[in-house]
Amino acid sequence: MSNQSTVNSGSKIDRAVNVGLIGIGFMGWIHSLAYRRSKLANLAGFATQDPSKRAGDWRGIQGNFGPPGEVISTDGLQVFESLEQLVRCPSIDVVDICLPPHLHVDAAVLAMQHGKDVFIEKPVALTIEGCRKIEQTAKETGRIALVAHVLPYMGPFAYATELVQKGTFGRPIGGYFKRVISDPTWIPDFYDPNKVGGPLIDLHVHDLHWIQLLFGKPIATHAVGRMKDQVAKYVHVLYEFDSPEIAVASSSGVIDGPGRPFTHAFELHLERATLHFDFAAHSDQAETMPLKVITHDGQVLRPELPAADDIDAFQSEIDDMAQSVRSRQPAPRLCLSHALGAVELALNIQSQLARSS
Repeated sequence: MSNQSTVNSGSKIDRAVNVGLIGIGFMGWIHSLAYRRSKLANLAGFATQDPSKRAGDWRGIQGNFGPPGEVISTDGLQVFESLEQLVRCPSIDVVDICLPPHLHVDAAVLAMQHGKDVFIEKPVALTIEGCRKIEQTAKETGRIALVAHVLPYMGPFAYATELVQKGTFGRPIGGYFKRVISDPTWIPDFYDPNKVGGPLIDLHVHDLHWIQLLFGKPIATHAVGRMKDQVAKYVHVLYEFDSPEIAVASSSGVIDGPGRPFTHAFELHLERATLHFDFAAHSDQAETMPLKVITHDGQVLRPELPAADDIDAFQSEIDDMAQSVRSRQPAPRLCLSHALGAVELALNIQSQLARSS
């Protein structure tokens, strides 16, 4: 397919990256707010079949964090009715894909075939075949496929990621990771394996991605848990790595307790320190056990993290995307291989539960 619609043939870009957004729902709205703050990426246009949204009426968009949608100004934006129109726009460098997960593969392939780099909201795809199709298309077209896994850009998780990268307290040797929600009734088709993917693909994929970023890809998993129809509802998982010294476990899924709609936590073991963080949102109030670094010589360090709101991590993620596109070097936190590995691990864990149920 012709790549004549692009102005970027794969060379480095020395200006702000122009982005076209597809998928004007909750995550599309959050990404649009992050683009307002970025100096490295510019929201140049968007596509939607909804005429009201094309006119700028994004009211009614609401998720589980961040501000509700509002009426936006479309001045200076190129507005399209379809992805097919957007990918033919010569001034767009990157297509930011915030569509429902089952539409990610076709959208990413189409954009790359028209010479656009792609920035795909997690999960990258619902199947290994879909992940491989994106990977293969990127190779064939010479485009960059990045996946928006925001967790390693969030406060305590970003601090821990950077501490591991610097090697300040030695290499990571183990840990425990938790991510649990109540039934997300606000997400249509949440338990449909062919549309959203269920708790492992939509939720636990965050931790599966981060575990790989910290330790490398596990060589085996051992899971116990509960199924809901065709998808895993709740799991405990043990992970094996090439090094027998690495001990990692996780818990994730859905509980039937709307009084605590969300909790996540981690305890990360390094050779000379342990990092601990815990957060829970309850129906009456949120509770946080702030990040601590417990050193091998008995100190308890309490890092002062930069003040941040719900959008800051997404801005950092988008800035990393823009730097990746400009340099033609994918940032580790956004690289396709980790995102693909996370989906593969999630599906393998789910298959283990299905076989044992």
